[in-house]
Amino acid sequence: MDELKWELLAEIQGRMEADMLKSYLEADGIEVELFQEAVGHHIYPVTINGLGRVQIFVSKKQLQTAREILAKYNQARNDE
Repeated sequence: MDELKWELLAEIQGRMEADMLKSYLEADGIEVELFQEAVGHHIYPVTINGLGRVQIFVSKKQLQTAREILAKYNQARNDE
């Protein structure tokens, strides 16, 4: 059986924040996949009891680079 391609990078509360982070990572050439419960991603998103949680997966080969980019992203957000 082939080894899994994706590794969990982070869990974000809210799809909009996850989409922003996805774009940020992809701008640096990182392959990204988002996973969210179906209930939490509708016209009226649900954000209680963890339903708004979005998991961000990246290619295992790019995990270390993605972690470094995530650290820069978080630092920039904290500096705002």
